[in-house]
Amino acid sequence: MTNSVYLRPLALAESAQSEEDECVRLGGALVWASRFAIIVRRDGQIVSRERVAAGAMAAAIAALPGEIAGEAEAQWTDIGRSHAPLTCGERAIRLDQPQVVGILNVTPDSFSDGGDFLDDPEVASAHSSAMLEAGAAMIDVGGESTRPGAAAVWEGDELKRVIPATERLAAMGAAISIDTRRPAVMEAALQAGAHIINDVSALRYDPRSLELAAQASVPVVLMHAPGKGDDLHADGDYGDVVLDVFDWLKDRRDAALAAGVARENIILDPGIGFGKSVADNLALLNALAMFHALGQPLMVGASRKRMIGALSNEAPAYQRLGGSFALAVKAMDAGAQLHRVHDVPETVQAVHVWRGLRDAAITDFGQLPTS
Repeated sequence: MTNSVYLRPLALAESAQSEEDECVRLGGALVWASRFAIIVRRDGQIVSRERVAAGAMAAAIAALPGEIAGEAEAQWTDIGRSHAPLTCGERAIRLDQPQVVGILNVTPDSFSDGGDFLDDPEVASAHSSAMLEAGAAMIDVGGESTRPGAAAVWEGDELKRVIPATERLAAMGAAISIDTRRPAVMEAALQAGAHIINDVSALRYDPRSLELAAQASVPVVLMHAPGKGDDLHADGDYGDVVLDVFDWLKDRRDAALAAGVARENIILDPGIGFGKSVADNLALLNALAMFHALGQPLMVGASRKRMIGALSNEAPAYQRLGGSFALAVKAMDAGAQLHRVHDVPETVQAVHVWRGLRDAAITDFGQLPTS
């Protein structure tokens, strides 16, 4: 029998003083938790769930069976781990507050904006410039659609799409991530000025990717997708989607570490919409704070995803703005650091308001006067 343990934050707070400092700051973000669940799973089945206050966690972990106590202690340490800024050339992206990542799809068939920025470099440059001016911390460049049913792209075509766009962004001084699963594209984009690898296959698609990421010594986003090969949406069969995705991302984190990727260069993404039902996606977003226990910054990409349409009379992608904001704020409330979105100006405004609310909660909570 195999036992696994998970620490899930239950009671989230907007400031430490609201819980009289009997709480833990999650992932160095402006989010705190005062109560947690300790969940034990045996051979895929949950066998126990104990609610524990933050101040009682050390004793509760010590009382666990020896084979899982060490893992629980590691998660308890990781859940409160702060993260250094991401270094992107001359830019440093702080991870103690939400940051907006603007999407630039140079593809003919992406689900939301396919073809908009592929054939006209001036339009793509203007859009990129507008996202940066609006407050995007970085631009994520993708040359292959990963929507369900999309055909795989030939490597040469992907290079022709993303390298000119990357070079133009580099000339603007932008922080750039390259959204690809092919090591040749990763390498060429980094040489063209990209700073971050964003791999929807979590460096599984090509065995050379792990070595390249380690040697490049740049941040890398490992996203959960259940499928192998070209169809990343296949094999989405979960016993418990939250715990299964948690275990999967833990394995990919450890594989990257074993290959020589520095821990401070690993970012995790639960892969909203990839091989997951609407119920799966909702469960992951509701449990998102739990993923801080993996000890890495979190990226969330829920912008304009199909789940929003499914919950709102099948609204098409271009009419999913409100739902995209709702999911972005949900991810901010869980302490996610990086938010990959299509609608940058509006999301940046939402971040500013969210940050204002947090700052107000930290500085004024109606405490009793001190004598």
